[in-house]
Amino acid sequence: MSPTQRRLDTDQVRRYLAASLGPTPEVVDCGPLTGGGFAAVWWVTLDDGRAVVLKVGPPPQVPLLRYERDMIGAEARYLQLVAARAPAVPVPPLLHHGRDPVLGDWLLTGLLPGRTLWDLTRAGAEVGPVRAEFGRALAMLHGVTGDRYGYDGGRSGAPTWRGAYTAMLDDLLADAADWAVPLPVPAARIRELVDRHAHVLDTVRRPALLHFDGWAGNVLAVDGPGGTPRLSGLVDGERHLWGDPLLDLVSPLLFRRAEDEPDDPLVRAYRAVAPFPLDAGARRRLGLYRLHLYLLMTVEMPSRGITAEPDPWRVDRLADLLDAELSDLAGP
Repeated sequence: MSPTQRRLDTDQVRRYLAASLGPTPEVVDCGPLTGGGFAAVWWVTLDDGRAVVLKVGPPPQVPLLRYERDMIGAEARYLQLVAARAPAVPVPPLLHHGRDPVLGDWLLTGLLPGRTLWDLTRAGAEVGPVRAEFGRALAMLHGVTGDRYGYDGGRSGAPTWRGAYTAMLDDLLADAADWAVPLPVPAARIRELVDRHAHVLDTVRRPALLHFDGWAGNVLAVDGPGGTPRLSGLVDGERHLWGDPLLDLVSPLLFRRAEDEPDDPLVRAYRAVAPFPLDAGARRRLGLYRLHLYLLMTVEMPSRGITAEPDPWRVDRLADLLDAELSDLAGP
């Protein structure tokens, strides 16, 4: 388990449910959900027939990355935003957001049906149609406009997208220094290369609502007609922010390059709803966004208890990917 994940048991789950819903309904059954590395997440069946999800934030003494402050509250705000302003995007209904000196910060939501796109892909299912639905859902989500770029809740942000992106990058570089995370090149060199190309971010003139964490483990699907998976949910919105919609094409094509795969079902469906050119400026922005994601995935490893011994593939792969993006920025 990650150090950020509280160790829960059935009695503790009952306490959170009582603090959320009162003495009734009662817990019939419950168990942990796997796949995430930040919060403790449990499924719960209630005696009134409802199936819900309990998500509990880290204990207060656990050190976090700068952008991770109040992430449980951030997800509550995200779910409320989507329900009010993009209701066609399938997200879990928010039932309760609680804060308590002893229990900490937690969410209770409805449990959406379905298996993850990650599981379906590994099982060899035909996932093209559900990826296309996901692309259209992202386009709808991006139709929600904020009043500032970056994160909410007093975290890194700015009146411009360039300012917000560089503030988020600076936070990650500061986190890397705090946690003594080795980087492919010195932090000053990363900042220098980003500054050389940051002008391309000035073409972004509207702070769109971004999910940011749309990898295949956060996309749910159920069997539709003929057994073809259909989109049933987009979960884990605690990392949402406001900015360039292109940022949301990075995690769904993790370790790939969206600009090189215009016929990917997600990319094609997204562009059919929200067209954008795959020109030199868009390609450079996508490269900057991959740099940000790979840097985040590298910097978070110590705080999650991830080391090279049990997971050398992740360490080596991220180092190679970061180096490739930095080399692109250093080129002509």
